[in-house]
Amino acid sequence: MAQVTKDTLIGEAIRIDQGIIPILMGAGMHCIGCPSAQGESLAEAAMVHGIDADALVNAVNEYLAAKAQ
Repeated sequence: MAQVTKDTLIGEAIRIDQGIIPILMGAGMHCIGCPSAQGESLAEAAMVHGIDADALVNAVNEYLAAKAQ
């Protein structure tokens, strides 16, 4: 099963599963398609958007775990 960490780049996470996009957008990250966002880690993006990085990573990993079942 694929998982992400706070160090995972947004571009990498989206390549793992594009279903992650709605989670990121729901957290307020509406610049998913921005070129600079592709090279930003989940932790960096969370900090910029005032989001708890651990909660974001947990939400993404819960989605990936549920999809793997």
